[in-house]
Parts: sequence; structure tokens; C-alpha cells
Amino acid sequence: MTRFTAFMLAPLPALLLCVVQAQAAELVASVDRARLNSGETIELTLESNDVTQFGKPDLTPLEPLFEVRGTRQVNQLNTLNGDNQATTRWIVTLLPLHNGTLVIPPLALGDVQSQPITVQVVESDTQASPNKQAAVFIDASLDQTTVYVQAQAILTLRIYHSVSLYDDSSLPPLQIPDARIEQLGESRTYEKDINGIRHGVIEMRYAIYPQHSGELIIPAQIFNAALVEAQPVQDASAQAPKSGKLMRVSSGEILLTVKAKPITYPADLPWLPARSLTLSESWNPEPEHVQVGDSLTRSLTVKAEGLASSQLPPLPGTEVSGLRRYPDQPVLGNQNTERGLVGSREDREALVPSRSGAIDLPSVEVVWWNTFEDHLEHSSLPARTLQVAANPSLLVDTPAGATPMDSSASNETLWRWKLSTLILACTTLLGFGLWWRARWQPAILRAAQTGPSPRTVLDDLKRACQANDSHATRQALDAWARQQPETLADMAARFVPLSDALDGLNGALYSETGQHWQGEDLWRAIRTIPIAERVQDPVGDSGLPPLYPK
Repeated sequence: MTRFTAFMLAPLPALLLCVVQAQAAELVASVDRARLNSGETIELTLESNDVTQFGKPDLTPLEPLFEVRGTRQVNQLNTLNGDNQATTRWIVTLLPLHNGTLVIPPLALGDVQSQPITVQVVESDTQASPNKQAAVFIDASLDQTTVYVQAQAILTLRIYHSVSLYDDSSLPPLQIPDARIEQLGESRTYEKDINGIRHGVIEMRYAIYPQHSGELIIPAQIFNAALVEAQPVQDASAQAPKSGKLMRVSSGEILLTVKAKPITYPADLPWLPARSLTLSESWNPEPEHVQVGDSLTRSLTVKAEGLASSQLPPLPGTEVSGLRRYPDQPVLGNQNTERGLVGSREDREALVPSRSGAIDLPSVEVVWWNTFEDHLEHSSLPARTLQVAANPSLLVDTPAGATPMDSSASNETLWRWKLSTLILACTTLLGFGLWWRARWQPAILRAAQTGPSPRTVLDDLKRACQANDSHATRQALDAWARQQPETLADMAARFVPLSDALDGLNGALYSETGQHWQGEDLWRAIRTIPIAERVQDPVGDSGLPPLYPK
């Protein structure tokens, strides 16, 4: 039976390996852009990670809609966590044969197929311009001729060349007075047929944000190029570099009309002109089962299409009674898309409930101007209520401002206060009598201390504060507080510097910036508490000098 089982299980590793390879094998298709003008080429990239496949994808399904201008193959080997992963890419240059919406069909490689991709080919008026017969020319265009102040306008520069250019060709950086400029990604290169002549195209896109209303003139852009001249055959083996003809071409000036902020927009709110805006929130962990003392991280994120992240204002913080708030640094990000810049801002804060019960969080609202539909809009998050449960295992003193006693029970407990007062008076008299009797008793040796001495505990607290270790300081502080005549909350309520230092320590424990906490303020507050509120050192009667003299 054992031999038979071993015989049956022996092929399993090889079988599992084949299954994993079959599941991992895929052919992923992507294009460098999904919208192009007629006569322009796009690059289709097919990527496979199946090392068992040989050959190349079948490009026959492309023939009815595209002309294949060229294909090149790139092999790459990546190492991740000690595992080698080989990938093969086929980069295919395609020229659309029709205008409109075209679908790149699925392409097969062995037993796998790529997913279809939809591209949009629009009619171009490039051939209608009389100056497009030059060997090198530059074209500049705006996506719109009228924008609001501080809103986005996209400038596209295309440099066409029907001859080869040297690598030292240059285009100065775009500079526009009274406007902020963001380049949208790196430059792209492709090909385009103009009047039957193949041209290479260098395309650059910029997001322009006018800072003042009125008329904004986008200056002409100058491109300096060195043309590669054909050399005689006998000079092909010459060692001297090829000489090229220098050319300087420029685009025309473009007028952009900038509208002022609408009068219907609230004057006391930040001006946010965007094509679209979304507002979202996330929690870590989810606040369904939160207890007193738990740390919750709330993240509020706003994304605006047509605005940079630097234009987005901070979102309102959660200033609510019963929650201690520790804000973190905002996270800003910009994403380049076909329609321009998409800016995002994430505001994170750590929230620590300090009491049980229902805690109401207000709604969050952002007012912005929809530049696509040209009207005022409000994006908001609804209000919510946190149900905070009591935490019996948390040894935290009751904060100041706790819920007072219900007045309906005051009459019922009045006799208890009277009884407790009577008992306290009796015990006081009894204690005074014992003290009077003890005065005439001989002195006895003090019992040996079972726990750490106050001097040792204070020494541990000092070392933890000086090491700026928030967790070790909290443990040492608890040990020190247990030897004091009052609770830590009572001392903090009477001594403001200690209260401020404790808030800083709690912020370091519950937020993500705890590594920057400095313990000097807490140690200074501990050492400056009035002497009447600290336990006297039991070894102070020995005549030894104090361990930490003031």
C-alpha cells in the first residue's frame, strides 16, 4: 500500500508545476495612447511571461483595419525575491486605415489570446495647412480657447519631420508669464502620413493654469534641429562625423481667453475649477467595534480632474468632543491622463476615543466649480456616528469633564454620603488615638521594601525620557505613578506642564510620527511638580543627597 501511494504521488509536483505555468501564462496587450489623429501611428505592445512559447503572435487579424509598419521583439529577465521571471514583448507599429472607433482584435500566441483594445481615430486638418510641405515644421494647439482663471488648458506641441534629425535637436522649456505650467509626462514619438509622405512626430503636452483673468498670449515655440544629410557611398567609411543642415522652425502665437471667477461662487471658500471632483474616506481599522483608547486612522481623499495636487485645500479635521485627534502629513499626488492632470490629496489623522457612548462625526463638504457643465457643485460625505464601547482592560484615568451624576439619584445617595461622613469621622478619631499611643512606643525597623524603590523607578523614567523612547517612557511613567499619593490624572489636572507633556506622549503612541517624540518636556514636568504632590523618598532620612538635585 505504501509503495502504491508513493508511486501515485510521485508525478504530482511536476503536474502542479504545469498547472501553475498554465494559469500564469497570458498575453497582455496595451497601446501607447487610445486617441489619435488620422494618418498617425500607434504602438501596440504584446507581453508574455510564458517561457515555453516560441515564435511570435499571429498579426493576421489586424489586416482589415490596420497596416503593420514594423515589429520588434524585446526579451527581459527580472529577479524578484530570488526568483527569475522572463518576459517577452513584441512592439508593433500600426497605422489605422479608417477613422472612427476601431477595435484591435484579440491576437493569439499558442493557446493564449490577448484582450481586445478600443482606439479612437479622429479626422485631422494637418493636410489643409499650406506650410506642412516643409521638411521640418512645428504645430501648436489648445484643447479649448476659453478657460476660467486657475483652470486647466492643455497645450499640445507636435514637431513633424520628413527627414532624419540629429540627437542635438532642442526645444526650449515652455515659459508663459502669469501662468503656471505642468508638463504632462514625457515626450512621445510616432509616425504620420501627410500627403503620402511619412513624417516622424515628436509630441509634448503641457497643462497651463492662468493666474489672472483677461487675454493670455502663448508665445511662439522655437525648435532648433540639425538635419542628417545623405552622404556619398565612398564617404561611408570616413571617420569624420556627418555634417547636417541647421534649421530653426517656430509655431504661431495662440490667444487664450481667461474668464474671472463667477460671482455666484462663495467668496469665503477656496476657488476650485475642475472638470470633475470626487471625495472619499477610509478607516483603518473599520470603526464598527471600537473601544475607549483604541486608535483609528481616518483618511479623507479628494481627487480633482483638471487641478494639480498643490491647488487642493486641506480637508476639515475631525474636531469632536470625546475624540483626541493627531493629524498626519498630507499625501499629495498627480496623475497624467489623456484629458490632463488629475490631482489628489489625502489627509490622514489618528482618532482616539476618550469616552464611551455615541460620538457624532459631522459631514464633510467640498464646494467646487464644474468647468465641464459650467455650474457650482457640492461634493460631501454624510455624517456618521461612532458607537464607542467601554474598555475594562484599559487602565486610563477618567478625563476631566466626565459625565456628572444623574440628578434623579442624588436624593437616594444623600444618606450614603452622610453615613460615609460619619464613618470617616469615627475612623479619624480612631486613627488619632492610635497615633497618640504610637508616640510613646519604641521605634521599630521599617519592613523591607518588596518592589522597586522610588529612586530606582525615577531613574528608569529619566533614562526612558532621555532616550526619547515613547513606549518605555509610558511603562516607567505608570510604575512611577503607582508610588504617588495621587493619580496621574489628578496631578495633570493641577499641573499644566505635566498635562501638555502627557498629551504629547499620547500623540506619539497613537500616531505614525511617534519616532520623532522628544522626552525632555515630560522629564522637566516630572521634576518640577510641587514637592507636596510627590511621594517622599523613603531613604531620604538616611542623610544621602538626592539622586537628581534640582
